[in-house]
Amino acid sequence: MNDADFMRQALDLAAKGLGLATPNPMVGSVIVCDGQIVGKGFHTWEGVKHAEVIALEEAGSRARGATVYVTLEPCSHTGRTAPCADALIAAGLGKVVAASMDPNPVVSGEGFRKLREAGIAVEIMPEFQEAAEKLNEPFFHFMRTGRPLVILKSALTLDGKIAAPQDNTGWITSERARAHVQELRHASDAMLTGIGTVLADDPQLTDRSGRPRARALLRVVLDSTLRIPVESRVVRAAKDDVVIATTSAASPERRKALEARGVEVRAFDGPRGRVDVGDVISMLAERRCLSAMIEAGSKVNWAALESGAVDKVFLYYAPKILGGMESLPMAGGAGRQRRVDAILLERTTVHPIPPDEFAVEAYVRREG
Repeated sequence: MNDADFMRQALDLAAKGLGLATPNPMVGSVIVCDGQIVGKGFHTWEGVKHAEVIALEEAGSRARGATVYVTLEPCSHTGRTAPCADALIAAGLGKVVAASMDPNPVVSGEGFRKLREAGIAVEIMPEFQEAAEKLNEPFFHFMRTGRPLVILKSALTLDGKIAAPQDNTGWITSERARAHVQELRHASDAMLTGIGTVLADDPQLTDRSGRPRARALLRVVLDSTLRIPVESRVVRAAKDDVVIATTSAASPERRKALEARGVEVRAFDGPRGRVDVGDVISMLAERRCLSAMIEAGSKVNWAALESGAVDKVFLYYAPKILGGMESLPMAGGAGRQRRVDAILLERTTVHPIPPDEFAVEAYVRREG
């Protein structure tokens, strides 16, 4: 095995922390002595210990003079744990090979500097940087912008419709595509929807992947006038994990009734008496939600896109055509009135979903 093989193993280990490491990044670590793996670990929030420390504990005395392969720069500051850089130095590591620098300004470059000053060789493998950043895309985005990575997800027919004008029973996409959506939910810290979706479908808005999480998926419903029924499934299932985003015009009595059910109600006054989506995203940032997924209807989708809150889209296409002028498009509202003003997407990836479906992943282009 070579350096690339060991780093791939570290990345595979890091991925085991999906849904378990947030709000920390997923990190994997492999310690190699004389060409053999003597220690490995990955980080979870509940486990507290960082990947490097877990690997060191497994390696024991064999860590002295060994090489550690780690997916992210070892931390250099004291948080919930002592600095990993200090632990590596104390163990007498000979070399640290990393896939990426830590974007956290408290750490960025400092971990490497501390290691080098202690006489430990440091190497960065640039060929794995993209994979390491993609693995921790929400964390990198949060550290660079101070706000969660917001993904707009929608299921569409080939002609871009999300709902028929009358009977909407059944699903647009297949069970296989919907299972992929649950993986996206599992990777998210929060999800947002609109009151229209709740009234039409009465969804639970839960993570149904069946996989463990470090913290519950925070469910947020945009409801300007508090129309949400207290007997709706999302309200009945609330366990300090549901926020109704409303406005100051909402009924105080309705608010009290919802709060008595364990639902948090917050006012985010925006233009035209609507909830300010940007302020809702700021609230999620305050709660250190690294990522948020929007699964909503036509109006909310457009409001989120128009506000600039959306960072990327994940659109699932089924081989169907609804047609008609009354079937709802993915994004409704006023829309852009000229082609030249269209919201632009970039870095597009098409994900095949056999036998006949596909998903489009793309990023909203930012000006400047």
